[in-house]
Amino acid sequence: MWGLLLALATFAPAVGQGLGAPSNSVPGLAPPATTKAPNSTSALPSSPAQPPARKNNDTSQQHVRIRIIKKKRVIIKKRKKLTSPSLLVTARPPVNTSSAGTLDLPQKKEPGCPPLGLESLRVSDNQLEASSSQSLGLGPHRGRLNIQSGLEDGDLYDGAWCAEEQDAEPWLQVDARHPIRFSGIITQGRNSIWRYDWVTSYKVQFSNDSRTWWGSRNRSSGMDAVFPANSDPETPVLNVLPEPQVARFIRLLPQTWLQGGASCLRAEILACPVSDPSSLFPETLALASSDLDFRHHNYKAMRKLMKEVNEQCPNITRVYSIGKSYQGLKLYVMEMSDNPGEHELGEPEVRYVAGMHGNEALGRELLLLLMQFLCREFLRGDPRVTRLLTETRIHLLPSMNPDGYETAFRRGSELVGWAEGRWNQQGIDLNHNFADLNTPLWEAEDDGLIPDTVPNHHLPLPTYYTLPNATVAPETRAVIEWMERIPFVLSANLHGGELVVSYPFDMTRTPWAARELTPTPDDAVFRWLSTVYAGTNWAMQDPDRRPCHNQDFSLYGNIINGADWHTVPGSMNDFSYLHTNCFEITVELSCDKFPHETELPQEWENNKEALLTYLEQVRMGIAGVVRDKDTELGIADAVIAVDGLNHDVTTAWGGDYWRLLTPGDYMVTASAEGYHSVTRSCRVTFEEGPVPCNFHLTKTPKQRLRELLAAGAKVPPDLRRRLERLRGQKD
Repeated sequence: MWGLLLALATFAPAVGQGLGAPSNSVPGLAPPATTKAPNSTSALPSSPAQPPARKNNDTSQQHVRIRIIKKKRVIIKKRKKLTSPSLLVTARPPVNTSSAGTLDLPQKKEPGCPPLGLESLRVSDNQLEASSSQSLGLGPHRGRLNIQSGLEDGDLYDGAWCAEEQDAEPWLQVDARHPIRFSGIITQGRNSIWRYDWVTSYKVQFSNDSRTWWGSRNRSSGMDAVFPANSDPETPVLNVLPEPQVARFIRLLPQTWLQGGASCLRAEILACPVSDPSSLFPETLALASSDLDFRHHNYKAMRKLMKEVNEQCPNITRVYSIGKSYQGLKLYVMEMSDNPGEHELGEPEVRYVAGMHGNEALGRELLLLLMQFLCREFLRGDPRVTRLLTETRIHLLPSMNPDGYETAFRRGSELVGWAEGRWNQQGIDLNHNFADLNTPLWEAEDDGLIPDTVPNHHLPLPTYYTLPNATVAPETRAVIEWMERIPFVLSANLHGGELVVSYPFDMTRTPWAARELTPTPDDAVFRWLSTVYAGTNWAMQDPDRRPCHNQDFSLYGNIINGADWHTVPGSMNDFSYLHTNCFEITVELSCDKFPHETELPQEWENNKEALLTYLEQVRMGIAGVVRDKDTELGIADAVIAVDGLNHDVTTAWGGDYWRLLTPGDYMVTASAEGYHSVTRSCRVTFEEGPVPCNFHLTKTPKQRLRELLAAGAKVPPDLRRRLERLRGQKD
């Protein structure tokens, strides 16, 4: 006899992972399935995360489920009943689940397999295929985790793969090109500022020839597993397969999606290589830098590694802190030089800063790898590294925003999403938190006050910025004090999420303009510096690489003026240029903000030469010492002005200076308060510099008199008589 058990099931969104939910979703939990006529329409809820409240008198026609149980088998049938609208829509028949409604979980929730490479672009566009696509901009090549759309929907750079509305059985397929062990899937919805689209459940199938397919099955019931997907567009949701599957192809088959939306998703596939005894080649190529520490380091591990490098190379390293984060984590810097802790006359100071956005983790690891590499190669006697460390003082700040990084690190490289951990603990974007010095500079230029009344360099902090209640992050204040304390000449700010080098100005000159070409007076130098990094970065120079998201920067040599990309008021690059002598660019290192640690060896190889070559650019231009002609002592804060360039630099406390310039002939003037100015010609060649350009300044008579009187000396009689005659003439 059949035994009947009737149970009315209320409808709710599929089990997914909302913001703040645990990183591992329960695999195989099938959401309630509903149907919707293909030509029906419904308005989107005002907030996708909060479906509209149900009303008892709603008369729209929906379905409820009736469970008919025989020997622990559950068959879901449907009968019509009047009820409220559901949040889900599917074009497929109802799905089967076990009696418990869930899959048996594997012993280990965290998958051990790395990502296949959809996000990092290791998986090429021709490895992705789909049953259908709404448009070219919503094709399968856009179904990559964390891919970002452009501002306009319907262009070539939309924010997901989306199947056609009439596609009754949509699927997205990935070809791994050889058998591989699939272990898990991570999904997101569509990235768009105009639409809400995400898949709420899906099935998974596998194949070795793309013709014969088998599905991932529930371990207890043996039926096809249905995995819960997303409940918002951006939060990544991980599902671990009940059993890893060895195959060449994998398909994701959406079962349900947001009502009123479309079947759209972005994904990453987790998979491990499979040994092939017949292969003539090793599974992975060993890189030359295999003795370096290729893994992600949280705060404790980073501090330990920096200490180990210091202990290994105590004569060329020094670890110091420039301040603390909002949560009290120290901002550690590794200094590398033949005389650490000391500014040597004539030796330029260079810095790399990473981790301004805590979730952009690659720069942090590259700087940790760079300090290991420089230490190792110096001990080996490498001539290039030896020269670099004896002629330059290098400062490496791996983590400007350690609080944000710890947030991102806890989530993991594949589950952190696009924005979590970006801001500091106060919710401040540090790259918008520096003082806006562009506006007062441009206003003074418009009023004709530069350079006679208002200087074109070393602009002071605005009064509002120094108030106790000013919204200035402790991390920002620490970096500003660091900039003011050390006479930096050159810097690069390492970011992630794109493959491009941007240079100042970052802020548009036209108020409220979203983007506008806004060059500095030193545009030629900044373009040179940007081209040097982009031209020696392996990934940027790959002719076959595709755009990361929605702009193809390879068309412009992989460099761009920051303001012509998007305006960034209060950026560190602009502040560094206008408040100090330092020329700074931004390097976007990778399409993937937080690459898996298995990607780190290749990312190091992509950037190693660029990191070294960029440091060597501090030798371009002119350098010298401005001295007092009588005493031969250096003159601090002397101004170095170059004809035709409306931006000056100043000397350090010992009188030494560095002025980055492209090759050419320049008229250079050195001036200081109490001294006669001196102008001379300086030629910058293509030979490796810098070109020496020294100055000796003579004190003015007025300055000499001030110094005599300050020292308590008596005025000579002839000078006293001359002063009396001058006073009489004035009277």
